[in-house]
Amino acid sequence: MTEFISKIRTIQWIDTYSRMVDQTLFPYEFKYVDIKTGQEMYDAIKNMIVRGAPAIGIAGAHGVVLYAQELKNLNREDFIKKLLEKADYMATSRPTAVNLMWAVEKQKEIIKNSNSNVNGIIEELKQNAIKLENEDIEINKKIGDYGAQIVPEGATILTHCNAGALATVGYGTALGVVRSAFAKDPTVKVFADETRPRQQGARITTLELTMDGIPTTLITDGMCSYFMKKGMINLVVVGADRIAANGDTANKIGTYTVAIAAKYHNIPFYVAAPLSTIDTKIKSGDEIPIEERSHEEVTHINGKSICAKGVNIINPGFDVTPHELITGIITEAGILKPDFNKSIAEAFS
Repeated sequence: MTEFISKIRTIQWIDTYSRMVDQTLFPYEFKYVDIKTGQEMYDAIKNMIVRGAPAIGIAGAHGVVLYAQELKNLNREDFIKKLLEKADYMATSRPTAVNLMWAVEKQKEIIKNSNSNVNGIIEELKQNAIKLENEDIEINKKIGDYGAQIVPEGATILTHCNAGALATVGYGTALGVVRSAFAKDPTVKVFADETRPRQQGARITTLELTMDGIPTTLITDGMCSYFMKKGMINLVVVGADRIAANGDTANKIGTYTVAIAAKYHNIPFYVAAPLSTIDTKIKSGDEIPIEERSHEEVTHINGKSICAKGVNIINPGFDVTPHELITGIITEAGILKPDFNKSIAEAFS
């Protein structure tokens, strides 16, 4: 598996279909799956075969191309009308990660503005999807390089969930910061939260980092404050699924708790995300929709129940960290600092 991780391309357009890593199989198996219809892509996003906000965005762009290919025999007017409907449907596959809506909108702009015939529109959509793919890797490397500047020598970085190569097309956002920092200073280390209930930190983050030779310690979600108090964590870097105009940030459930602990212990807390994750149309995190996921994610591990039958379950997939707890937002345009209303607006000006 080493060669796959070091050369990973989480999702890639190939000729007439999308190829992606099936992340539901980690850590037991590394397998690529080919997605050949729009509905298959919708299901792949919804069921977390592909996950991580940037990767979901690219998947959404690919999904629009797949739907376009299925509709290619319609006349141009009906093709455009039906494809716009399908694009809107694709954007509903997961509600929180705004990169999905962003990428689908990029494809909708092509559909609405193109002067080409049906085949020409399909080709334009395909080329735009490939362009977004390639840009994602370059954006992540810029995020990594900016973020490495704030990592102290010999630091131990705590991260939550997986915001690595496997959450993007390649390289990663939060783990992009780790990779860039480690390249400059091989004494950098990582503490990774396991990230209940789907264990993305345990299953995916630890896999990525150990394959890259980056020293990594796995801890359970409730342990971070213990290690912070002991002085064993120097800073926190997490990814994001949606950031409001004021800096409030939605990320995997449990991130808010980590941010509170970091604030109490005077530990810097950074968010690493591309500008496409910032939703300037919403003023605060109160407006971010929070996905409610299957109860079985909580009640079962590896297909086996871990709790009493009939117990009540609530399973939000994300929480929102208030901007007051965030030291900075690391983007491809640099590190945005409070006042976030101002710095975010300037980043988009």
